[in-house]
Amino acid sequence: MSTHPRLRPRTRTRQEPPEIVVIDELESCPYLDGRVARLPMRLPLRALTLEETDAHLAAGDRRYGRLLYQPECPDCRACEPLRVPADAFVPTRSQRRAQSRGDRELRTEVGRPMVSADRLRLYEKHRAMRGLAMAGDAEMDEERYSVFFVDRLVDAVEFRFFHGDALLGFAVCDRGAQSLSAVYCAFDPDYSRFSIGTYSILKQIELARSLGLTYVYLGLYVAENAHLRYKAGFLPHERRIDGEWRRFDRDG
Repeated sequence: MSTHPRLRPRTRTRQEPPEIVVIDELESCPYLDGRVARLPMRLPLRALTLEETDAHLAAGDRRYGRLLYQPECPDCRACEPLRVPADAFVPTRSQRRAQSRGDRELRTEVGRPMVSADRLRLYEKHRAMRGLAMAGDAEMDEERYSVFFVDRLVDAVEFRFFHGDALLGFAVCDRGAQSLSAVYCAFDPDYSRFSIGTYSILKQIELARSLGLTYVYLGLYVAENAHLRYKAGFLPHERRIDGEWRRFDRDG
């Protein structure tokens, strides 16, 4: 728990729908050791339309269950929202290999987000692989999983990746009128040869193209975080820096 004083909650009206800030305090950064973070959690007062989802994503917002947030840290600007223009994306050789192997050996389903024992198992196994499971932490249960991934105020889909009948991974993805937004991906580390993290992004870009959508948002890019810097390998992409989206191409 944070030892910093709690900041006073407030109502925001800068975007539709109106929002209530339910948590706003300084805390240890979840992305960089030794840093102090401020991640106000905002509750929209009603569900977002597809167009409102686009507007929030373009403004740098991310989703956590029914809440929206973006970093407002006092002394750090390391977090940069990143999005890929779907039509402009050109895969690398390794990304083409990952897609070819996944298309050949995996079965992909797209449906509504749901909770199951298989998903809970994958979530915990993936969290342990990334070093996020701490001694004394409660395991994810159906209620908490539903709060994080199923209960939401935006439209969303779930990608499911099977090898035979075995669920090897899943990815939850929000839907806007002109965008998809990757929320969370978990996969069985025993099957890392399938590069499901990369494959899931490639399938989201593929779906965005098929639907005529403009962007696939990949969340926050943090250059110093080994688990987040891989996003910069999807090119060209745009990163939101000091409130402006800047394009990055493969040549620099």
